[in-house]
Amino acid sequence: MLQFDNAPKKATNLSLNSKVLEMARELGLNISQTVDELLAEEVRRRYREQWNERNKEAVAAYNARVAQYGLP
Repeated sequence: MLQFDNAPKKATNLSLNSKVLEMARELGLNISQTVDELLAEEVRRRYREQWNERNKEAVAAYNARVAQYGLP
């Protein structure tokens, strides 16, 4: 599984909707932390999607073998 814990932070520039940003600040959100967590979640989701696509034939073959012969 992808792990992003304890990685150093890196400054970056983002373009965000100004109204959303203003409201987030009014609500006391930590913008950097929120974006970091949501981006990590999206990276994990897309990584899983790509892994599933790359391995779909192997997974299908394994499932067919289990269906035919069962588990050991």
